[in-house]
Amino acid sequence: MKKSDTAEKRYYTISEVSRMTGLEQYVLRYWEKEFPTLKPRKNRGGNRLYTTRDIDEVNRIAHLRKDEGLTIAGARARLTMRRPSEEKTEMIKKAKVHTILSQIKKDVEDVLKLFS
Repeated sequence: MKKSDTAEKRYYTISEVSRMTGLEQYVLRYWEKEFPTLKPRKNRGGNRLYTTRDIDEVNRIAHLRKDEGLTIAGARARLTMRRPSEEKTEMIKKAKVHTILSQIKKDVEDVLKLFS
């Protein structure tokens, strides 16, 4: 396995993030417009480059939308409002764990492809 394929990868494409999070690419692009906290970089070709911090933000949004049942506006408000630091820290920890699990899932899928 190449070093660029390890969990220490710096940037992820939208297709990789889609696979890791289980969200469609159009949802990720839409969320960029709706959530000012989600701003992946773009390369010269215009392709989105997500960092693990961006993926954590995607996971936070997904949690608020799916698990807490918030609307886009409600999720946006929740992300931008000030929260007690303990609650905010817990939310960040959960999102990071979800990101790591997503990366492991992607890596396992890649290994399985090699053997199929």
